[in-house]
Amino acid sequence: QVLLVESGGGLAQPGGSLRLSCAASGFTFRDYPMTWARQVPGKGLEWVSSVASLGELTSYADSVKGRFTISRDNYQNILFLQMNRLQPDDTALYYCQQGWFDPETGSRGQGTQVTVSS
Repeated sequence: QVLLVESGGGLAQPGGSLRLSCAASGFTFRDYPMTWARQVPGKGLEWVSSVASLGELTSYADSVKGRFTISRDNYQNILFLQMNRLQPDDTALYYCQQGWFDPETGSRGQGTQVTVSS
């Protein structure tokens, strides 16, 4: 059974930083690409970033490119998202998802809330 547990969210000021983590279990983590996505109330799930299974390839949404960095630890089965220069528009519930972005059926955790406000 796939289990994904996100953590690290919270309140940050504009321009600040947060580091999200996602602890994965129930599957062979190193065999899967992984994704971060986010959602605000009333809107659909938005892709943020993905990383290939061995971390050799990363991709980012234009809205976060140059500010966010995705990484993974395939020994401890953890996915990370380093978020710098946060903006109020980054406020959302952030999810990690097994595999490439799949807003309909991709397995994801319960999410961690990120709020950017002064």
